[in-house]
Amino acid sequence: MNEKPLLRARFRKVRREHVAALPFATRKLLFLRPPAPIASLAPEGSLVGLYHATPEEAPARAYAQWFYENGRTIALPWFAGRGEAMRFRLWHDPFDDSGLEPGPYGALQPGEDAPEVTPALAFVPLLAFTARGERLGQGGGHYDRWLAAHPAVIPVGLAWDCQLAGALPAEPHDRPLRAVVTPTRFYANTIDGEDD
Repeated sequence: MNEKPLLRARFRKVRREHVAALPFATRKLLFLRPPAPIASLAPEGSLVGLYHATPEEAPARAYAQWFYENGRTIALPWFAGRGEAMRFRLWHDPFDDSGLEPGPYGALQPGEDAPEVTPALAFVPLLAFTARGERLGQGGGHYDRWLAAHPAVIPVGLAWDCQLAGALPAEPHDRPLRAVVTPTRFYANTIDGEDD
């Protein structure tokens, strides 16, 4: 039996309830800048992939702004349509959404005319994670396929503390995250001896 759909439903509920209980002012104070070990994975001049968070996902906007102000270039996921492969395109101004448009899955994304790029470091949304870097995504497989096609990219998760799981089912194609950042913790990947 595939337990992932049940886990997804459970962690969507946990995440929704957690975010609903957070005062808005508190949410604005979280994820303001990446921890130094994460920032060092993307030296000045490098390209960083982030995501335009839904209301319940760990917010990535302040990270985008910090990286941008500190000499990095920013990219967001882009989809030509539902079922199409995920790509990254440049996001020229993380302080303004005017250059973005709604994508086929509801998230804002750059326009089709934005240059396609491959970030060196990619922040990945998730429903659940383990301290070892295993990740449970939404179920579409977009990030799994993109990361498999770009094995040199360093994947890092952003999550609420409530999304930590003791264990998650893993499949051969699942790629562990190098690290996960929550409002209170920094989890370095210990899979394959990559304890940072």
